[in-house]
Amino acid sequence: MRHAKRLVIRCFKVVYKGMQKTVSVDEHTVIFIAFHGRGYTDNPKYIHQEMCKQSRFDDYTFVWALKKPNVEIEHAKTIRYNSLHYFYYMCKAKYWIVNCKLPKHIQKKPEQVYLQTWHGTPLKRLAHDIVEVENQTFYRSGMNRKQMTDTYDDDVAKYNYMIAPNEFSYEVFQTAFRINPKRLIKTGYPRNDFLTNITPEEIENIKQRFHIPAHKKILLYAPTWRDNSYNTRGYTFELKADFHRWKEVLGDEYVVLFKPHYLIINKFENDASLEGFIYNVDANADINDLYVISDVLVTDYSSVFFDYANLNRPMYFYMFDLEEYADELRGFYFDIYEVMPGDIIQDEEQLLADIKKGQYDFKRLEAFNQRFNNWQDGHASQRVIDIVFGKE
Repeated sequence: MRHAKRLVIRCFKVVYKGMQKTVSVDEHTVIFIAFHGRGYTDNPKYIHQEMCKQSRFDDYTFVWALKKPNVEIEHAKTIRYNSLHYFYYMCKAKYWIVNCKLPKHIQKKPEQVYLQTWHGTPLKRLAHDIVEVENQTFYRSGMNRKQMTDTYDDDVAKYNYMIAPNEFSYEVFQTAFRINPKRLIKTGYPRNDFLTNITPEEIENIKQRFHIPAHKKILLYAPTWRDNSYNTRGYTFELKADFHRWKEVLGDEYVVLFKPHYLIINKFENDASLEGFIYNVDANADINDLYVISDVLVTDYSSVFFDYANLNRPMYFYMFDLEEYADELRGFYFDIYEVMPGDIIQDEEQLLADIKKGQYDFKRLEAFNQRFNNWQDGHASQRVIDIVFGKE
């Protein structure tokens, strides 16, 4: 079955080359892609929603490329990612709004506009910034360093614009992606407009949608993927959290929303004895909904904490494999003990004890936000639209 799908996509690629010559660009068509079609989410979602509010886009066609297109998106046509329709609209759309690296075979016409929103402020080193280790390979495909950086260079060459959410990213993106700073839009992330503008009533509605008991606090556990943990199907994650112990220590006060990274392919089975305490969330769900209803975040090396910090709520960093991760994988951009807005914790019992006591230093969070979130004012989507499409 998998070989048949690859053959079909290969045929579509051939057809795509022909389409590029015959399909004309439509000035009023926009295609959106988030995480290679994994859902209606992230920066492209919030740019789309802002565009839908403005009458000047009433005659535009909005297209979302999704792996599972049988969902309704307001004011948008949904198509299957990597289908014939997908390749057709990549030729037809004047504007591409994308948060992930596109493959080499997707070529842009000179008159098309590619906005790369990216998907996070980096803690882990990216692309050209990764410190080379002898005979190191990258990702489960086993690329060497040059092959890896070439994939970024090819994509960056197509960008008309790329969003830099803070001054730190503005500097890092120039070295990691070797992008001309003139193509960087200096603004906050559009997805964080939601965090800034959310109302208490909206938060309550989301809680009710998840059926969270009103008397319980909510802990969001959102670990990231590991570059070196994978099988033939994708990346795997070994859960080093004893949720039965979490329930013993925190169960009277908290429930836990567990959201694995979207790249992780192994499933975590529901345990009947944890029902009502652990809520397993689909990896492709929009994490913004989880941010706003949670009282506490537990993560590791994921960039989620840069966004969550906007809510001014406690964060704990459970890095049980810190030595291996820091020394053998990509490395960090800064001293995590100095800069992170919370304690680095490697022992699970210490983590649970700190959460139980409510032990958290908000002064560190304030300093962190001044450095990484000082551009977030709830209007990032509008600024991006004004630059890419021109002011109304």
